[in-house]
Amino acid sequence: MSIRLAIFDFDGTLADSFPFFMSVFNEIADQHGFRRVDAQQAERLRHYGPRDIMRHVGMPAWKLPLASRSFIERMRENTARIPLFDGVGEMLRELVRSGLELAVVSSNSEQNVRQVLGPDLAALVRQYECGMSVFGKAARIRKVLRVAGVAPAQALYVGDQTTDADAARKAGVAFGAVSWGYAPIEALRRSEPQHEFTAPGDLLSLRCA
Repeated sequence: MSIRLAIFDFDGTLADSFPFFMSVFNEIADQHGFRRVDAQQAERLRHYGPRDIMRHVGMPAWKLPLASRSFIERMRENTARIPLFDGVGEMLRELVRSGLELAVVSSNSEQNVRQVLGPDLAALVRQYECGMSVFGKAARIRKVLRVAGVAPAQALYVGDQTTDADAARKAGVAFGAVSWGYAPIEALRRSEPQHEFTAPGDLLSLRCA
């Protein structure tokens, strides 16, 4: 069955926001009382899942929404500093030209996502489901499917973290792992993705899926 709906994570998948995230991480850590990380630790933590990272920095689960809100607020004030990955814009345009429907499911805010995409690319996205916990994406993926009227077998969730793979599996859709995001592709392979993409242009193969 061919892919009719491509659902994207945002940070680390469409937008290269990790450098900005690291530039404000220690400020947010001080604000909410968890441990700072240096550059060497940050590189090592890329191989960890979000829950392991939270344990490493001493962040209890109840602080995650507060820390996430702080990051989103800082990003809202600095969206001009957040680039899209090279090739993302043309990839999104080509997928729409080929007849695929696009959606974004992201723990970031819809406002931030739209600002970074810019008005032309933002208008290509039919559905935005944003602002949930990184552990709450499965329900939003299911909502996107329901609104689009697309069967799970005809959809793909594209992301850069193991939580994205978990959400796709829970929602019953295939997972496409990107190699340019936060988690190394070696870590994502342990989640057994159905697709791997080494560059945004590789997603154009979905046109013939």
